[in-house]
Amino acid sequence: MPALASHRKERSRTTTSPAVGLTTAAIAGVTLLSTQSANAVPTEPKPSIEEVQKKVDDLYRQAGTATEKYNKAKESTDEKRREVDELLDEAATRTDKLNESRRALGNYAAAQYRTGAVAPTAALLFADSPQAYFDQTQLMDRMTDRQRTVIDDYENQRAAAAKQRATATEKLESLTLSQKALRTSKQEVQSKLAEARALLSKLTAEEKARLAAIERQKQEEARLKAEAKAKAEAEAEARAKAEEAARQQQEAAQRQDTSTGTSTGTGTGTGTADSYAAKADKVLAFARAQIGKPYVWGASGPSSYDCSGLTQAAWKAAGVDLPRTTWDQVNVGTRVATKDLLPGDLVFFYDDISHVGIYIGDGMMIHAPKPGTNVREESIYYMPIYGSVRPA
Repeated sequence: MPALASHRKERSRTTTSPAVGLTTAAIAGVTLLSTQSANAVPTEPKPSIEEVQKKVDDLYRQAGTATEKYNKAKESTDEKRREVDELLDEAATRTDKLNESRRALGNYAAAQYRTGAVAPTAALLFADSPQAYFDQTQLMDRMTDRQRTVIDDYENQRAAAAKQRATATEKLESLTLSQKALRTSKQEVQSKLAEARALLSKLTAEEKARLAAIERQKQEEARLKAEAKAKAEAEAEARAKAEEAARQQQEAAQRQDTSTGTSTGTGTGTGTADSYAAKADKVLAFARAQIGKPYVWGASGPSSYDCSGLTQAAWKAAGVDLPRTTWDQVNVGTRVATKDLLPGDLVFFYDDISHVGIYIGDGMMIHAPKPGTNVREESIYYMPIYGSVRPA
């Protein structure tokens, strides 16, 4: 029997050319790369050393401002804590007085309970004698007056104690707000300093060297300005001495020409200047003794200082009490121009008055600069000057 022919259709085979396969793969690869590029986060360009230096300086300045906020909040907190302690002591005293009044009132109430309410006729009948009755009546009248006094005293003490408690509660609420501001300022300082440290930690050794070179250049420029001021001060002092010598010569000539023998007796008016100079000597002696001690924000000695802590401690050594913060210190004493600065004057910096130093003459100052540094001498032109004061 003949074999039957197969009716199944032969499967067609399609072949893909190598060129087409490569082209498809290439298109897929390009598409994948394009998708990845679109989704990738663009990297920020690395800041230059100059930008890092400016950013770090700005962060330190912001930390300085936050430090002054912290100092002010701490000063306020300490003051309010003292007020609260005093109020609590007074409240305790009031409570003792109130308890005494309460005891006295209780004694009268107990006495009245023991004696009971006896009618005058019955009291006369039970009395040992008419004279004894009249003596007891007068005594009870006097006791009634004393009772009124005791009651009035009790009411006064109770009202005073209530008022004292209300005042103490109000002061405690104010203290709580000051403590909150203190914590906020502390966190702000720590945040700014941490950000500055993070920026510096990313620098390579070479970049740190370049940053140090920029700092030295800035200090050199400030030093040259200080030298120019020192020269101007020396010239002004020489002119003043020459004018004084000429004045004295003129007075001597006038005395020789005067035959009456009377004395003109003109005064030089240097008493105030001498007094200030004596105080300034003590200020500078104290400040120089602190050179080399570390800057620590919020510190006022004796082992470390921030800027306003140093100025406060230095002037205290001369017997002058300054406020704690730069913002308050700038309002003490007399404002003076930069050209008229004398040793001992306070020089303030930046528009927000966040830094201060003690002028020592020749365009130089002693100050506690910033975190990571020590108390040192430096040109007053190292930072932009806000203004200056003569504290005493």
